[in-house]
Amino acid sequence: MQTIINQAKRFLRDEDGATMVEYALMLALIAVVCIVAVTAIGTGANGMFNKIANDL
Repeated sequence: MQTIINQAKRFLRDEDGATMVEYALMLALIAVVCIVAVTAIGTGANGMFNKIANDL
């Protein structure tokens, strides 16, 4: 019984899982920012190319 209690205490003290979740959240946030930036740049470039094509 004591070994189960010790394992439970060790599990609650262990922060590896929490750190992994934090890194995953940061990675997801960075990915969302990159997708938004690429979409904005793509939309701007598309508008510029359409304007040039219409002017020609």
